[in-house]
Amino acid sequence: METERKKVIFSAIQPSGTITLGNYLGALKNWVALQDEYDCIFSLADLHTITVRQDPATFRKNTTEAYALLLACGIDPKKSIFFIQSHVPAHAQLAWVLNCYTQFGELSRMTQFKDKAAKHADNINAGLFTYPSLMAADILLYQADLVPVGADQKQHLELTRNIADRFNAAYSPTFNLPDGYIPKHGARIMSLQDPSSKMSKSDSNVNGFVALLDPPEVVMRKFKRAVTDSEACVRYAEGKDGVNNLMGIYSCVTGKTMEEIEHEFEGRGYGDFKTAVGEAVVEHLRPIQEKYAQYIADKAYLEECYREGAQRAERIANRTLAKVMKKIGFLPA
Repeated sequence: METERKKVIFSAIQPSGTITLGNYLGALKNWVALQDEYDCIFSLADLHTITVRQDPATFRKNTTEAYALLLACGIDPKKSIFFIQSHVPAHAQLAWVLNCYTQFGELSRMTQFKDKAAKHADNINAGLFTYPSLMAADILLYQADLVPVGADQKQHLELTRNIADRFNAAYSPTFNLPDGYIPKHGARIMSLQDPSSKMSKSDSNVNGFVALLDPPEVVMRKFKRAVTDSEACVRYAEGKDGVNNLMGIYSCVTGKTMEEIEHEFEGRGYGDFKTAVGEAVVEHLRPIQEKYAQYIADKAYLEECYREGAQRAERIANRTLAKVMKKIGFLPA
């Protein structure tokens, strides 16, 4: 009896330095959970990273460390394909082709381009403008069925579908049209200092974010300084953004519901609550940090993993690229 084909999920993250608790609870933790149910293809999107100028030595270090950290988080290179984007040249090649099937007006409407151009006014380069076409290539090369997306990426996924639809209509069905995947247990983790903003490594206040590799004493200090309110009551409610954020984090790392958390801290102050959240996060990160230390000390194993991942990714990507090149009319090499 023929088994039903697993759906393909593609997702990528940039290796541009610090990976935060927000990145982990909002995306990476879900990646790990998806590996048994789907055919997962995960990538470190290093080509995307260079839209902002990088120091070469730091860039190499960040990429190596990000690969080791994602392994430590639970990405299994035996279950999933996990590779570094620049190791598969088909990404850059298909991106150029898709640039020619993407309209200038579509790219100019991308809100992330406007945001990043404002942040990097001294380096508004063509790559920053056209990187949604590279993102489309990342997804379409693997005929992905589903792409995990946050609110800030929905616009890019819609553009990917438009590009694929345009190419399919011009030639014949070539690309699968991917759908967005909203995880069952998604988490939007906010800054500990400004709970109206998403937790980000670029926060000017280092107490606003927790990095996955922060030592326990640093994690505790950041949670003890977290913004709450004057009510001194642990409950999930509108207008209590700081407390709601801490409750969300505590729920993610302990599995407790909001009702259970409210009951646990009934009659207790924010000092107890913030200490408990910090301790729970420290314990949750401990095995990740221990595994990271093992992986980063074994460069030969890391190289073996990312080279094998690239070979597996390349076999799939090159099949798609060959179809595209043939349909357009390029002479075979």
